Parts: sequence; C-alpha cells; structure tokens
Amino acid sequence: MKTFASACVLSVIAAFPAWSATVTNKDGETAVLVVVEGENRMEIAIGAGGTDSLCPSGCFITTPSGDRVGLQGDETIEIVKGSAVFK
Repeated sequence: MKTFASACVLSVIAAFPAWSATVTNKDGETAVLVVVEGENRMEIAIGAGGTDSLCPSGCFITTPSGDRVGLQGDETIEIVKGSAVFK
C-alpha cells in the first residue's frame, strides 16, 4: 500500500510544470521578448493581456524597451510600457 501511495504522489508531482518566471503583458499590443538561456537565444511574443511562463532555470530577457533583466526562474513580471515591472 505504501508503494501505491508513493507512486500516486510522484505522479501528481510530475504533472506540475517546473517553476518558472511568469510574464504578463499589460500593454495593448504584442510584446516580443528576447530570451537567452545558456547559449540558446529565442524571441517570445506575448499578446496584449497574455501571460507566459519561461526561464525555469534562469535566463536573461530583453524587453521591448531595451531593458536587459536577469531572472532566476521564480519571478512574477508585468510588461508595462515595454518595460519589466517586478511584482
């Protein structure tokens, strides 16, 4: 019985996504963020009012206003007038 309970707990834990930074675009137009994780560089578009999770193990982002911000992966951020505002 203990093995079954452990397996259930592990299944539930595996179903949750890894912790990551949450970015919400409060602007009225799509915000394109440049995200650099290690040696990987990508652009992520977040629509007006949209939210995305990124950088589960840390990264750097560049906002539409040109701000470059380092993230650990547990932040909550809003894009306001193209800039990152930490909540």
